[in-house]
Amino acid sequence: MSDTVIRARGLSRDYLTPRTRGFGRAERTAGLTDVDLSVTAGSSVGIIGESGSGKSTLVRLLLGLDVPSAGSVEVEGRAVDGRGSARSLHWLRRATGIVFQDPYASLDPRMSVERIVGEPLWALGIDGDRRARVREVLEQVGLDADMAARFPHEFSGGQRQRIALARAIVHRPRILVGDEPLSALDVTVRAQILRLISRLRAEEQLTLVLVSHDIGVVQSICDQVVVMKDGRIVEQGPTEKVLLQPQAAYTRQLLASIPTLPA
Repeated sequence: MSDTVIRARGLSRDYLTPRTRGFGRAERTAGLTDVDLSVTAGSSVGIIGESGSGKSTLVRLLLGLDVPSAGSVEVEGRAVDGRGSARSLHWLRRATGIVFQDPYASLDPRMSVERIVGEPLWALGIDGDRRARVREVLEQVGLDADMAARFPHEFSGGQRQRIALARAIVHRPRILVGDEPLSALDVTVRAQILRLISRLRAEEQLTLVLVSHDIGVVQSICDQVVVMKDGRIVEQGPTEKVLLQPQAAYTRQLLASIPTLPA
C-alpha cells in the first residue's frame, strides 16, 4: 500500500519557560521546528534521537494531544485539531492506539483489567459484546482471559505492558503508536514485548509509529527511520540505508555511541 495515513507539514511547537535569572517575560523555547513527515499505510516507522530531541513532542502533535505553534497534521486525510473537544477527535481515537513508556503509570490502579482494556470501547461508543472483546484481546496479547477481574498491582511490568497493548488495539485501530514502550522493561521482557508488537502488527495489519532511543529495536522492527536532533529531523529514509550509510553527522554520532562488548 502507498496511501499516506499520517502527514505533517511545517510542524513546530514552542514553549514558554520561566527566565532562569532576574525578572521579565518568560523565554520561548523551541521543542519542534519545521518538521515534515509522511507515513504510508502498512509501514513501520521508527523515530530515534537522544532525550530532548523532540520525539515525544512530535508524537503528541500527531495524536492531537497537543497543539502546534505552526504547521499542520493530517491523519487519513483529515486535519487534526488538538484545540477541539474530545468528541471532535473521536474519529482520530478510533483510528489510532497508543502505548506509553511506563506500564506502571499508564494503568489506573483503581480499575480492573476489564475496565482498563475495555475503556476505549465505552469511550468511543463501540457496540457489540464488549466483555467478550476484552477477553479476546487479552488472549491475543498472551494473557489468560480470567485475569480480567484482577487489578494492575497484581501483574509484573511485562504483563502490564501486555495489558496496555490490549487496550491500544481493543477498538481495532489502523495505526499503532508506541512512545518508548520498551524502555522501562528488562532485556528479556523487552524482547518478548517486541516480538508481540511485531506479531500484532502483522495480524491486525497495523501501521506502526515507534519512538525509541534504542536503535537496535528500531532496526529489528521498522522499515523506515526518522532521526531527530534539537527538535528537527536531520535524516530519514529506509532503515537499512540510514543505519548502514548515514548521511548526517548526528546519525553517525548516534551509531558510534552504541556500546559494544570487547572482543
